[in-house]
Amino acid sequence: MRAHFGFLPVWLVSLSGLTVATPLWAAHGPSGDVERLMQLSLNDLIRTPIVTASRRSESRDETASHIVVVSQEQIRERRYRNLADLLEDMPGVDFQGGTKSSQYNQFVVQGYVGPNKLLVMLDGVRIGHPAGGNFPVAENLALHGARQVEFVYGPAAALYGADAVAGVINIITDAHGLPDGGQLELSAGRFGQQELRFSGRWSLPGELRLSAAGHLQSADRAPLDHFYPADFARVDARTTSGTLVRAANDREPYAGPIASHSLLVRADWGQDLSVAYLRHAFRSLTSTGDPPATALYDPGARWLTTTDTVYGKARYALSPRLEGELVLDYSRAEVDPRSRYVNIYNHFTDGYSYTYGERLGIEQNLRWRLGERHEMVAGVGWSRHSAIEAASLPAPYNTAAAPGAQGFVYPNTSLPMAVHHQRFENWSAYGQMQSRWSDRWSTTAGVRVDRHSIYGESVNPRVGAIWRLTDDNLLKLAYGKAFRAPSPEESLGSFGNFDGSRDASGRFVGTGFRIPNLDLQPEKARTLGLTWDWRPGPQWHLVANWYASRIDHLVVTQASANLSAIPGAILVNPETKGNAGHQRQRGLDLAAQWRFSLGESWRGELWGSASWIRGRLAEADAMEWDIPLVAEHKLKAGLTLRWRDRFSVTPKLVRTGDVTNGRKRPSSVLAQQCTTTPTMPTRCTTAGATVVNLHLGWHKLFDGHASLWLDIYNLFDRRHDAAHGSASRTFYDMPQQPRTWVATLEYRF
Repeated sequence: MRAHFGFLPVWLVSLSGLTVATPLWAAHGPSGDVERLMQLSLNDLIRTPIVTASRRSESRDETASHIVVVSQEQIRERRYRNLADLLEDMPGVDFQGGTKSSQYNQFVVQGYVGPNKLLVMLDGVRIGHPAGGNFPVAENLALHGARQVEFVYGPAAALYGADAVAGVINIITDAHGLPDGGQLELSAGRFGQQELRFSGRWSLPGELRLSAAGHLQSADRAPLDHFYPADFARVDARTTSGTLVRAANDREPYAGPIASHSLLVRADWGQDLSVAYLRHAFRSLTSTGDPPATALYDPGARWLTTTDTVYGKARYALSPRLEGELVLDYSRAEVDPRSRYVNIYNHFTDGYSYTYGERLGIEQNLRWRLGERHEMVAGVGWSRHSAIEAASLPAPYNTAAAPGAQGFVYPNTSLPMAVHHQRFENWSAYGQMQSRWSDRWSTTAGVRVDRHSIYGESVNPRVGAIWRLTDDNLLKLAYGKAFRAPSPEESLGSFGNFDGSRDASGRFVGTGFRIPNLDLQPEKARTLGLTWDWRPGPQWHLVANWYASRIDHLVVTQASANLSAIPGAILVNPETKGNAGHQRQRGLDLAAQWRFSLGESWRGELWGSASWIRGRLAEADAMEWDIPLVAEHKLKAGLTLRWRDRFSVTPKLVRTGDVTNGRKRPSSVLAQQCTTTPTMPTRCTTAGATVVNLHLGWHKLFDGHASLWLDIYNLFDRRHDAAHGSASRTFYDMPQQPRTWVATLEYRF
């Protein structure tokens, strides 16, 4: 069955929180500059200015943080079409694709699970969920408009506040210094893949500079019931009480289409004033990650998240040593109120969900050069947020009415349904001193104070030191603390169903309920990191990053004793979110990069990483588990070869060990990948796999203005699964896509 999502009438330029730059070869002319870029040494690229680690321009060997900078050339050559592609290739990241309807992909950064622990920014402005919740990191966050992407590992709350727990990703789109021009891309591929991308830059009188970028994308994706019939066998759809809803012979085929779009428009007046607008949206089915026994694959049951961000920046100099920047931003994220579920948890009837988040923020930043060896950055800020969380609704949410005026009644009852909403503010102040004590030693010391109108005050320090063993051999030590306020999904999230039955007292009996917890407290995280950064030659770069982290007040799902949370009802085994756990992990990421030449015709780049991680998670019962959704070891590698700037080939490999899926299975359904010990309950993993992708490029076509790309994913067509800890007790391993290809024509003008 082919589900038609079609192209959506919106464009993308820059990703929400991801910065991608127009390739230099496109900016400076139809040919020649890619070859020149391939001749640059790694020292040139490593010393590219960055801002995310310290809120000022510096190189990687001037910050104590472990940071990865991905250049525009690498984005293009490695075929990082979106932020999800880039994350999959990063050291220390576990990526589980297509496993969650509300955010589609799930990922873990050095043991920290989910996008609400990783701060995603665009040009230093938040572009994720405005109230701190989960959001899609998928095809919606395209990278074709970024100059570079900066990935800072570890807590950065001392500079950026809440959510900067696992780290910060900043997508840089500054087009200063690039000539006027543009690019158009058309893509088509297997399983209904199609995409249109554009980007352009224009200089106008009065130092006015305009840039824009956007994309439209859709894909049917593979019919997994055809490729993996045992996993998607057509079975009876029955409610939890056993009522037959749809017989196996009448079942619908599997469906899993996606669609996305984005638009970025930016205006710069010289170096002093910038304003920008970004929209990114992603659509998938609400049955994503569900087995046939628990969901109907209804192409009309879709989850559509749209995020809009507007920001303005004004930069000025108060004196030769003191500079300032004023930032004003507004963002809103909304799940379409027509988002609909048809699954076992609402008895296979239509159930609707609605999520809304809003943020208005202002921040004043200062940079003060105290002398040749000392510099301070500081700032104050304020933000106002609002959030609405509503699920298991019997009809679409009425966006024209207030949350308390929706008038919903729980299906099969006469009980009114509450719609939960929340408003809060946050005040912040931060300061960080960077000092170079000698040619060999430098330090960083900073602290940030946040005052949350609901959760009170949080103080988060950050300290670091750099010891330059030799000119090309650095040892970095960094320690930081971070906090994460509970997201609306955790504190306000409420869902469940009634089948109309009553107990002896006449109360309606509710099952599958999660009830809100307005008494949740922020998670507190701290990380110690040691990084060794060595460049044994101008074309070599080796990095080792060891880290040890701990989260306290961990938010986990637990049983609730409040059986009467809904007046007039009795809830059977309800759950809620609570601060009932802690998590600790330690790990090591090794990364290497080598640029080389093979005679006068061939140039190349070899890169890769090897990662190890061990961690434990304790929940309310003090029982410890392996941290979920991670492989204890993983290997990632890639090679780009270019012949005379006319042909390029880039194979990439990802090898992961067995991945913990975060679930406990009863002994009656043990599988081969489950183990039991005398002191540990049953624990299950998803089998590891090796996946190879191949990217081929033909360049300097049509008088040097065009390139043709062929991207082949899962080249050897090997089955591999994602671990996702499905709520179903029968579905833990989500099969990933079989071999897929995409052809792209890229034209520069």
